[in-house]
Amino acid sequence: MKIPPARYPSPLGRMQATPMDVEATKRQGWREQHILVISEEDERLDFLERQLIRTIGERLYGQGQGQNHGHSQSKGGGHG
Repeated sequence: MKIPPARYPSPLGRMQATPMDVEATKRQGWREQHILVISEEDERLDFLERQLIRTIGERLYGQGQGQNHGHSQSKGGGHG
């Protein structure tokens, strides 16, 4: 009879991150520090709310990578 060798759990298993509840973290951030983290693509938002999120995000942080949304992305002087 052939007995397979005993397998020992890897000590690296303890170092694996536990999955976090992203929505709970966002909720906690809002309730405790009034920090809002939201995607403009969140399905819970209507069209006007998405537009508002996009406008605020672009004003504060600039336009997203590869997300032109019909706006021209000029780099340089103000003359076309």
